[in-house]
Amino acid sequence: MCQLVAVSRRGFYRSLRQREPAEEETEVRSLIQQIALEHRRRYGYRRITAELHRRGVPVNRKKVARMMRDDNLLALQPKRFVVTTNSKHKCEVHLNLARRMKLTGINQLWVADLTYVRLKGEFVYLAVILDGFSRKVVGWAVDRTMMSSHLTVAALERAIADRQPQVGLVHHSDRGLQYASPEYVAALDRHGMIASMSRPANPYDSASCESFMKTLKQEEIYANKYDDLDHLRVNVEEFIEQYYNRLRLHSALGYRSPEEFERHTEVANSVDSRSATIEFFENNGENRQGDSAASLGKGATSPPSPDPLAY
Repeated sequence: MCQLVAVSRRGFYRSLRQREPAEEETEVRSLIQQIALEHRRRYGYRRITAELHRRGVPVNRKKVARMMRDDNLLALQPKRFVVTTNSKHKCEVHLNLARRMKLTGINQLWVADLTYVRLKGEFVYLAVILDGFSRKVVGWAVDRTMMSSHLTVAALERAIADRQPQVGLVHHSDRGLQYASPEYVAALDRHGMIASMSRPANPYDSASCESFMKTLKQEEIYANKYDDLDHLRVNVEEFIEQYYNRLRLHSALGYRSPEEFERHTEVANSVDSRSATIEFFENNGENRQGDSAASLGKGATSPPSPDPLAY
């Protein structure tokens, strides 16, 4: 063929090598655009890179970031965080058990939080409960007010109806009135749950729920405009049930969705039924370990001989 067109063999292969990378980059760029549109521009370059790897396309994340920047496909940026916690109340503040737990499966620790959403003519509020092990949203509710415990109790009852947890599950939240109120504590007691609360200026134990709230606002709420509460409720339900729990890759789960992670760990732990353990630090500096969350039971708000400064 080279003789017919009077082209050297070396020149032909040099031209071939120059053409192949351009074609390969075009295919990768097309696939990046497809993934970005499938996820409504919710994915950043890290998750798109992980999705490309899952589809058998080995590509560097710096290259993905460059292509997304060139095509204006970078994910939407979050807005400033607004505090909604009201911890100035006289209700009981429970010990922080979440920071001591070593989770081995689902329904051992639930993390709860709430946030606000601005509509055209009003503010509404969203309460969410996540499984601390799989990061799956197990309960949520939307209402026009957060002053009463109706909103948070509705999210809790939804989670209980869906998951049917055993007695001894630890429920962690901030110290807000919505979670410390007698109505909410009574709901926890009815289902054999143990209350746990964060300490001031220590939000790390609720980081998974805070991270979800940021994701929800950045990828759904800030990207849309809602006419009323019903419109918001439909969109939030679709985002949580159809997208976040089932499809969205989570970096803390090895870039798997929460439901995929639960299926994987359910098979892996099918022969291991151990419950979560809780560590307590005694005055002599030694650890007290091995108490299961279920063994604390109703009304057991403190371990034997704890160091009060550890909480």
